[in-house]
Amino acid sequence: MPEKIAILADKAPAALGPYSAAIDVGPFVYCSGQTPIDPATGELVPGTVADQTRQVLTNVAAVLQAAGLALDAVVKTTVFLTNMADFSEMNEVYAEFFAEPFPARSTVAVAGLPKCASVEIEVIAVKA
Repeated sequence: MPEKIAILADKAPAALGPYSAAIDVGPFVYCSGQTPIDPATGELVPGTVADQTRQVLTNVAAVLQAAGLALDAVVKTTVFLTNMADFSEMNEVYAEFFAEPFPARSTVAVAGLPKCASVEIEVIAVKA
């Protein structure tokens, strides 16, 4: 098995439990789900699902940057929403962060997220 390297991202929120922001293994970087936590305050950003999605993807970009990658390296995302009625609003912001060819994606509704967030996104990225 290839060596697993934990990625520490000082520009992203600290982990809320016993997990790494990301794991670099083989040709992939597996990023834990990011929530709309402001890394400067440790608090959930207020506002709409669009505001929260923007912070989530900013946090994802910070984790990838710590791994030496950018959003264009993402090949798969999973989006967790507490209300599927927020899909369109999330999707508009999501499209601001990713370009064609867009990553593969799954979106699921969940009963709840840490700190009562409305959205969480995890990604898998590939190293060039």
